[in-house]
Amino acid sequence: MTNTKTKNPQTLGEFIIEKQADFQYSSGELSRLLSSIKLAAKVVNQQVNKAGLVDIVGAMGNHNIQGEEQQKLDVFANETFIAALNNREVVCGIASEENEDYIKVHAKDNVNLSKYVVLIDPLDGSSNIDVNVNVGTIFSIYRRTSLEGSVQAEDFLQPGKNQVAAGYIVYGSSTMLVYTTGNGVNGFTLDPSLGTFYLSHPNIQIPKNGKIYSINEGNYIKFPQGIKKYIKYCQEENEDRPYTSRYIGSLVADFHRNLLKGGIYIYPSYSNAPKGKLRLLYECNPIALLTEQAGGKASNGFHRILDITPSELHERTPFICGSKEMVEKVEYFIKNAK
Repeated sequence: MTNTKTKNPQTLGEFIIEKQADFQYSSGELSRLLSSIKLAAKVVNQQVNKAGLVDIVGAMGNHNIQGEEQQKLDVFANETFIAALNNREVVCGIASEENEDYIKVHAKDNVNLSKYVVLIDPLDGSSNIDVNVNVGTIFSIYRRTSLEGSVQAEDFLQPGKNQVAAGYIVYGSSTMLVYTTGNGVNGFTLDPSLGTFYLSHPNIQIPKNGKIYSINEGNYIKFPQGIKKYIKYCQEENEDRPYTSRYIGSLVADFHRNLLKGGIYIYPSYSNAPKGKLRLLYECNPIALLTEQAGGKASNGFHRILDITPSELHERTPFICGSKEMVEKVEYFIKNAK
């Protein structure tokens, strides 16, 4: 994977228009939808970059539907993305990790013809914002399955393989938007002086193998036996190992590094979270689609993530994704655990 360094790099808007024909439901709606996400990302990026200067850091004093303490930036990002998608009437429904139920989007004339729903994690890793560590946004787009009337729960409860687009924004030393519409993965870096995203990482391919493993080893004693054995495997000394342990605690940041360099991200089930902790719809499905489109693999240890049919909006799952050979090695240890 090489970066483009041309005198006139392609903007995100130009790229979306150029590639619209590759999208099987080409109608212009997807372009407007992605444009809304791009706009919201730039607004959130401004607040993230001012986090130490304005009263936007710290806890709100209440909890979201997940039972997690909401940070001020969680609330701001959630409201910003919902408003951007709502105001342009480009979707018929929105589901957010921060909200208990999905939101029905009503057009001004009460006739919403949009065929799309969006599921979003507005600010992944927000507990890191107070200490200036990378955070991100994750989004997932589906075509609705209900034929008429208001959006229904069934429109959101689809297996990840039905996604028509997915991506994330990582807010860090530079801000990047990475997305796929099922025809490869491309990354765009924000030029803050112009407020424009430019193509910087075309056709991203994750290496088949890597030397980085990302897991919270502080929970080691609670992990299933197969995961413990894989961690020991990573730490063994031989011609290829030990691997390097890198864990930030922000899925977007950990995944972004492994996507570019090769590696594996693991958030297994454990005694305190028997079903895993990450949300299938808001985190795992979109990251899994990106992983597969980049040549990697995503699994819950036994099954392909994108084949799982969800039964509820906030369903959780164990999650393993990254370089294909590394994920297959973890699956081997899980299958043969004793």
